[in-house]
Amino acid sequence: MMKSLMMGVAVIALAAPAFAQSQTPPHFPADLTPAGVRAADDHLALEEVHGTEAMTFVASENERALAALTGDRRYEPFRQQAEAILTATDRIPAPSFLGDGIGNFWQDATNPKGVWRRTTLDSYRSADTQWETLLDIDALSRAEGKDWVFKGADCLAPDDARCLISLSDGGKDAVVVREFDTTTRQFVDGGFALPEGKHRIEWLDRDTLLVATDFGPGTLTESGYPFIVKTLTRGQTLAQATEVYRGEQADGGYGVSPAVYRDKDGAVEAVLITRPLDTFRSQTWQLRDGEAFRLGLPERVSVHGFQHGKLIFSPEQDWSHLGQNYRGGTLLSICDGCLAIPNNPDLIAVTDRADVIFQPTERQSINDVRVLDDRLVLSISDNVVGRLAVFTPNADRSWSRRDIATPDNVAVSLGSSSRARGEVFVSTQGFLTPSTLSLATATGETLTDLRAATAKFDASTHVVEQFEATSSDGVKIPYFVVRPRALVMDGHAPTILFGYGGFQASFPPAYKPEMGKLWLENGGVFVQANIRGGGEFGPAWHQAALNDHRQLAFDDFAAVARDLETRGITSPRRLGIYGRSNGGVLTSVSITQHPELFNAAVIESPLIDMLRYHELPAGASWIGEYGDPRIPEEAAWIARYSAYQQLRPDANYPRVYITTNTRDDRVHPGHARKFAARLGDMGYDHLYYEETAGGHSNDADPVANARRWARHYVYLSQQLMD
Repeated sequence: MMKSLMMGVAVIALAAPAFAQSQTPPHFPADLTPAGVRAADDHLALEEVHGTEAMTFVASENERALAALTGDRRYEPFRQQAEAILTATDRIPAPSFLGDGIGNFWQDATNPKGVWRRTTLDSYRSADTQWETLLDIDALSRAEGKDWVFKGADCLAPDDARCLISLSDGGKDAVVVREFDTTTRQFVDGGFALPEGKHRIEWLDRDTLLVATDFGPGTLTESGYPFIVKTLTRGQTLAQATEVYRGEQADGGYGVSPAVYRDKDGAVEAVLITRPLDTFRSQTWQLRDGEAFRLGLPERVSVHGFQHGKLIFSPEQDWSHLGQNYRGGTLLSICDGCLAIPNNPDLIAVTDRADVIFQPTERQSINDVRVLDDRLVLSISDNVVGRLAVFTPNADRSWSRRDIATPDNVAVSLGSSSRARGEVFVSTQGFLTPSTLSLATATGETLTDLRAATAKFDASTHVVEQFEATSSDGVKIPYFVVRPRALVMDGHAPTILFGYGGFQASFPPAYKPEMGKLWLENGGVFVQANIRGGGEFGPAWHQAALNDHRQLAFDDFAAVARDLETRGITSPRRLGIYGRSNGGVLTSVSITQHPELFNAAVIESPLIDMLRYHELPAGASWIGEYGDPRIPEEAAWIARYSAYQQLRPDANYPRVYITTNTRDDRVHPGHARKFAARLGDMGYDHLYYEETAGGHSNDADPVANARRWARHYVYLSQQLMD
């Protein structure tokens, strides 16, 4: 539980980024065309995922990194502690509604690849839950000689007897799909089966799927995602499937995606198809009698479902419709019957106004929405802490709100929901408060607690506070500090500063047991910065740092670092940063722009070469976030921060730790490899480690994940505590 939530502001005069104060970096391209960028890149061979030169580089760097990290006296205790946490049998089994029962995917030391299993709700509530194994991934991997990673099950409502199981070879995003029968606990002989790919699949009925996938040459976008949707009938091959929708090969984003919305009895209410134009803009189409018609909705929109003929959605931009203005991030409803086909046969016009369900304030946002049969359940972020509310429709088209009490100063998230039961799983947690799993029912006024996680570290020594820093343009940036209760504010505390700042992803308070055990218990401080680019305050907070405004996210992060120093919490000698994926952009840029602020950086699964990111799969899908380096104006603003090109020999960079995964098919390992190689060329001490299995999410194997966390915290301890 947070002991205090104090708001403070320190006005900070940010120093200009280092690149504005010295000569052009030696590897900065002579021109910013794709050809010019390529000509200036002396490490292109490292982009070949399994290339000979790349693998030689990885082997050499791994040997050096492992010697420095696993040879540290702290490594083995850290690894053991992390493994005990990640494989603990007293963890809360994450539940999902599965037919009349509860499903769960479970990993531990005995089954590191995991088992998919089920039980009844009554048994789940009990102290001695009886589980029935549906699919053992460890046994399947041994039997088939594959490194299978379970990527989920999509089951057909209402009985959930038939499921589409997604299996990844080594943790990649690309999966194979097989039909599974939960009554026989066997794969269906001759059932639906799709080869490896980045599929988008939905059940239409027991014998029909909607499939967007690789249908052969010319059927994928430049990002490697599908743009065609077909119906696949039982017994057909993909080549025999019937096309129902086609986007364009030049489409951006993550590929065309069908969605089937059902009522509490499993009957289809509507079929929508989302056609992404870029990372965030899309067209929404509806299938009616086998034909697709485009809905007149804004291009930035989140569709949450249908409820008795009403479409529930949130425009992610300010939207004017029929003379009314709706602010981005507002939850709206509009009747499906008001979506009429006008003279233009390709467009369904929205012929009636939308009704406002909930409009967040400037410091609020909607985290989760669950559509039940007669109400909506919302998780709301209020200044980055959670609230839970239920909304019910009234006869006059207004909506009534009822708040459900949750603990103070924690995150509130919604899990699996069941329209048939009118129930939603709710999770609450804080930095020092382990998760509690509860059940919200359609008629209940309060939550019914089901399970509480066991504490994995001693939280009594620490407190949580919330402060604000002032960024370069005067905007207040909130951040959380988890620190020892008796900390003397003399700048000596070893501190990890975490940030992300992209893709409208929010980071509320979260219980991080491995961080608590390996860092907080050893006297460390943890800081989480809610910088722009995230979704903590809705779409406007995200869009403030898009494209040519990206520098603001980096300025926000630097402002928090300086505010920590001003408050006496830490100092540059004791301050390290951590970020992964898009957070790798943040951390690599922070090191190159402000090396004077930090003494450590864990840069994990990162994007770093931002002038070639669109060339490395699946980078082109993120052009809506960063801009297009092929357009001169956009290449110019990207080049001003891209860390790979901004590295220079005359800077005082700290010894950084860069790590990625060979099997990562979401963020190409070439980013991390090239950055490490260029640091080495310039004579900078650094560590680079590349895991060979697990993919982007790093959750394929808890035993391997324990080694990963041990490496992270050994490095951070070396840099910030020694």
